Amino acid sequence: MPFSPVVARAALHFGEEPCISGSRGSGTIFFSGCSLHCVFCQNYGISTENLGQEISVPRLREIYRELIAQGAHNINLVNPTHFVRAIAQSLDQPLSVPVVYNCGGYESVDSLRLLEGKVQIYLPDLKYADNRLAMRYSNAADYFERADTAIREMVRQTGPYRLGPDGMLLSGVLIRHLILPGQVSNSKRVIDWVADTFPAKTVLFSLMSQYLPCGKASDFPEINRRLYQREYDEVEEYLFQKGIEDGFLQELSSANCAYIPDFDMTGVLLPETRTGSLDKT
Repeated sequence: MPFSPVVARAALHFGEEPCISGSRGSGTIFFSGCSLHCVFCQNYGISTENLGQEISVPRLREIYRELIAQGAHNINLVNPTHFVRAIAQSLDQPLSVPVVYNCGGYESVDSLRLLEGKVQIYLPDLKYADNRLAMRYSNAADYFERADTAIREMVRQTGPYRLGPDGMLLSGVLIRHLILPGQVSNSKRVIDWVADTFPAKTVLFSLMSQYLPCGKASDFPEINRRLYQREYDEVEEYLFQKGIEDGFLQELSSANCAYIPDFDMTGVLLPETRTGSLDKT
């Protein structure tokens, strides 16, 4: 596992759930590389092509402070799994805002325990309840078992979710699930697991419909399209039938490129470093 973090963007981000982005934005740091290999990844340029700049742990701490000074509601670590040791070190001193660990759900319990007391909010995906799909689209034949134990550990660490008077998430776990084209049954099984595993008021659940055929999705004809309205409607209805009320629904119109940021090194390098790079070109 590499130590020094590689980062592609660090900036205020407004595309998360309302309890994360709020009115001032989430201080979001996009790490390069990934522990999964999702063929449809919207962040393919950084997750697979590894666009980004290696930085030191002290620089990572500085980025936290810079984002907080810009008004960030929280520090949002996106796809941090493979840099967990450096992240744990960077959080030795508590921050003045909550830390969000925004991951694909494919985590080890041992790694998560390095973060206990340092991360207040876990924001995992629960991509698959069907490991056949996990293997085909993410090369992770044991995805569900890993995600199951990881999310349970996250909830153990944070306890039931807590919202502030302004509606911002102070601590807890928010589970995300992205509906995939043609995979309604997988989404229903994910909803089943959440409903059957956690009592009401324990976790938040975010049902996402922003799927776009990115990355190498064109090599997989069955997912090389957007969601149909009837697929979205069927999963949404099932969610309500299962009684999950704590969370968020994303409208089908959210499937657009607005949720894909520019990975242009914004906020990553020191000002003098950026100037030096421009002079060379």
